[in-house]
Amino acid sequence: MDFNVKKLASDAGVFFTRAVQFTEEKLGQAEKTELDAHFENLMSRADITKNWTEKIQRQTEVLLQPNPSARVEEFLYEKLDRKVPCRVSNGELLGQHMNDAANDFGPSSPYGQTLIKVGETQKKLGTAERDFIHSSTVNFLTPLRNFLEGDWRTISKERRILQNLRLDLDACKTRVKKAKTAEAKAAALPDFQETRPRNYVLSASASALWSDEVDKAEHELRVAQTEFDRQAEVTRLLLEGISSTHVNHLRCLHEFVEAQATYFAQCYQYMVDLQNQLGRFPGPFVVNADATSPPFSAPPPATLSVLQVVSPNPTEGALNPDEVMPPSSGTRKARVLYDYEAADSSELALAADEFITVYSLPGMDPDWLVGERGNKKGKVPVTYLELLS
Repeated sequence: MDFNVKKLASDAGVFFTRAVQFTEEKLGQAEKTELDAHFENLMSRADITKNWTEKIQRQTEVLLQPNPSARVEEFLYEKLDRKVPCRVSNGELLGQHMNDAANDFGPSSPYGQTLIKVGETQKKLGTAERDFIHSSTVNFLTPLRNFLEGDWRTISKERRILQNLRLDLDACKTRVKKAKTAEAKAAALPDFQETRPRNYVLSASASALWSDEVDKAEHELRVAQTEFDRQAEVTRLLLEGISSTHVNHLRCLHEFVEAQATYFAQCYQYMVDLQNQLGRFPGPFVVNADATSPPFSAPPPATLSVLQVVSPNPTEGALNPDEVMPPSSGTRKARVLYDYEAADSSELALAADEFITVYSLPGMDPDWLVGERGNKKGKVPVTYLELLS
C-alpha cells in the first residue's frame, strides 16, 4: 500500500511538472526542444495519411452499405467479435417479390413471364452486389481498418510518450539553468565579513549546496536526454513505415477497382441478356460532345456506324430512319403478328405473317424499332412483332 501511495505521489509530481513546462512554453516563458525538419515532415505525412484514410474508409462504407442502421449493426457485431448474419440484398428481395407476383398473376401470362425473367435477373444483380461488397470489404476496407486500429494506434502511443519525454527533457534543462544561475549568484556575492565569520560559513555552505544541485540536475538532464533520443528513434522508425503503408494501400486500391469493374461488367451483361430475352435491343451509348466528363469506353463495332451519323445533341430533332444506314451486324428477323397502318412517312406499314429485318437506333423510343422490307424502311412498333433468334 505504501508503495502504491509513493508511486501515485511520484506520478502526480511528474504530471504537474509536465503541465507547468507545457504552460510556460505556450506563454513563451520556457524554451522548447524542436525536432529536426525531417522528423516534422514524417509526423505531418503520418497525420495526413491518417486523416484521409479515415475519410476514405467512412465513404467506402457508405458506398457499400448506404443504410446507416445496417452499418451500425455491422459495427456492433464486429466489436462483439461475432459473425455478421447474412443479409439478403435489395436486388434479391426485389427478384423474389417479382417471382411471387408472377405466380399470383399467372406464370404463363405475358406479364407473369416477364416478371419471372426480370425477377431472375434482379436476383443475379443482387448476388453480384453481395459478392462485390464482400470482396471490397475483405480486400480494401479491412486493410484500412487494420491500419487505423493497429499501426496508427501504436504510432500515436509512441508519439505521446515522445511528447512526455520531451517535456521532461525541457523541464530538466530549465532546472539546470536555474541551478547554475543560483550557484553563480552565490559565488559572486559571498555574504561574509571579518566581524561576522558565521555568515561566511553559511554562504560557503549555500554555494556547496547549489553546486550539488547543479550536479544532480545535470545528471537528470543526461538521463532525460538519453531516454528522449531512444524514444525519438523508435518513433522515427514507425513514422518511416508509413511508406510501406502507402504501398499496401495502393495494392488494396487496385483490388478494389478490379472488384468494382467485375461487378459493373456482370451487371451490364445481365441486363443485355435480359433485354435479349424480352426482345429488346440494348441501346448503344450516345456520347455528348459538349460534356466535360470523360466518355464511356468505346461501343462495339456494330454500333459505331450508327453513332457516326447521329447528332450528338439529342435536342436537335427526332431521328429519321431514312437517313441512317443499318449497322453491319446486330440486325434480326421478325415476324409481323398483326396488320399495322403507318401513321406517317417515318413509319413502315405492316401485314400480318410477313417477315422483315429490324434493328435499333440510338435515341429511339424502346417501344419502336427500325424495320426494313425490300427497299422500304421505317419505324415499327415492337408489340406488333415476334423477334426471331
